[in-house]
Amino acid sequence: MIPATSFAGKRVAVFGLGGSGRATVGSLVAGGAEVSAWDDNETAVAGAREAGISVADLREADWTGFSALVLSPGVSLTHPAPHWTVVKAEQAGIEIIGDIEIFCRERKRNVPTAPFVAVTGTNGKSTTTALIGHLLKSAGRDAQVGGNIGTPILSLDPPRVGRYHVIEVSSFQIDLSPGLNPSVGVLLNVTPDHLDRHGTFERYAAIKERLVAAANTAVIGVDDRVGQAIADRLEQRGRRVVRISARRPLANGFYADAAGVLEANDGAATEVALLGGITALRGAHNAENAAAAVATVRRLGLHDAEIRQGLATFRGLHHRMEEVGRRGRVLFVNDSKATNADAAAKALASFDRIYWIAGGRPKEGGIESLKGFFPRIAKAYLIGEAADGFAATLGPAVEAELSGTLAAAVAAAARDAAVDRAPEVVVLLSPACASYDQFQNFERRGDAFRSAALSLDGVQNREEAA
Repeated sequence: MIPATSFAGKRVAVFGLGGSGRATVGSLVAGGAEVSAWDDNETAVAGAREAGISVADLREADWTGFSALVLSPGVSLTHPAPHWTVVKAEQAGIEIIGDIEIFCRERKRNVPTAPFVAVTGTNGKSTTTALIGHLLKSAGRDAQVGGNIGTPILSLDPPRVGRYHVIEVSSFQIDLSPGLNPSVGVLLNVTPDHLDRHGTFERYAAIKERLVAAANTAVIGVDDRVGQAIADRLEQRGRRVVRISARRPLANGFYADAAGVLEANDGAATEVALLGGITALRGAHNAENAAAAVATVRRLGLHDAEIRQGLATFRGLHHRMEEVGRRGRVLFVNDSKATNADAAAKALASFDRIYWIAGGRPKEGGIESLKGFFPRIAKAYLIGEAADGFAATLGPAVEAELSGTLAAAVAAAARDAAVDRAPEVVVLLSPACASYDQFQNFERRGDAFRSAALSLDGVQNREEAA
């Protein structure tokens, strides 16, 4: 735990009692603050009480006595309308921050030189965060990995010299972190997302830019126009910028081609690491993630040999292009995190012969944008609320089976893939849908896929095989 000593002796309101909210309360109390914590969800309040957290109804509190409101990133700050706690905090004239900001203040107060890597981007930030952490750990460094990736930042060990904090930061968290100043800030890409929470794409992009704007070194993906513009702006201001690309060679920076990651200096490129055979980094999107991770750890002092060893042992993340099992030529891949078409496109682009399991609660636009990948799909197995609509989009281009449930889809896809004569075939769960029609979340859906695949005769667990 990281005690929030910068709030010692102060009264602080905390809203949101999920994982990060509970960790925030613990941090503030350990640092000597007086905390009033609340949540609109009665179950969350009851759970906090059971965990020994003192709760107080903030609707009845005297807000003039608080020094700050620490807001859960899942709560609306500005759009579509400010949450009622935001309104009360603004009326009382107190600051509104998040747990990432508390970490930044503790680092600045106690160990300002402690290495801190912050990673954001519309896509790929979790894999890149995990990969940077893995490269550091495999090289023998003390690396603490957390933030939006799952482990609340304030539950990690405190900053100190020689300890690396590698933190995934969402746009919501950046919006609550005015003092964000990482040693290395990583911005992978910027495409439209979360506009319901940020109002406009321009505002969303500006929030993302803040993560790298104050970084000692800014590692920026330049494969989209926004990233390119941000890199140019920061460089013009005299900031240290390292460009990355997965689409084209760069004159200066790190880029990935079909073979691996290269570093370019004044047009001359040298190979840093190979990616071929690293199944956890399959696909162009993961090449971008790898280029960003390599650029980051190079800046942190890792040598090429350490980087290569770390890349070779990276296992990837659960539910993100996760290879869960194999039976002969048939590979079973869990990409349950692909909850929209854009995310599913990354997986579909990574394999040539696919038995595709898709469906769930559909997102706007469905799978129209995926038509270019239809020739890669040997057959589709459709589940959940989206099944009929997806079948209509697939039309005559792709044979489709209305499987209904995930278990039925896995069994049918495995049956058909077993008689396919291609050198490698893939049973791929990449739903392009939310999970909420049949599962509590995408993690539960991915776990169900893994269980169904590994229950089939002859399927070898990839983790056990490793």
